[in-house]
Amino acid sequence: MDNYHLTKDGDDWKLQKEGSDRAIKRSDTKADAMEHMKGYMDGKEGSVKIHKEDGEFQEERTYPRSSDPRSSKG
Repeated sequence: MDNYHLTKDGDDWKLQKEGSDRAIKRSDTKADAMEHMKGYMDGKEGSVKIHKEDGEFQEERTYPRSSDPRSSKG
């Protein structure tokens, strides 16, 4: 399963695969980034760690969503 991070980068939000140097998608707002993340992860298996604007961990989402443990934050 691949791991991804949704983080603030300068003025943008980016979705990036763990270990990669390049962003998969950049967005102006976190809300837009979340929508792009949902579309990108549709049909994929993976985990997305979502961070706050200050970089602190906020939540983790597992895809497909049916694989997300109910007891996890997110």
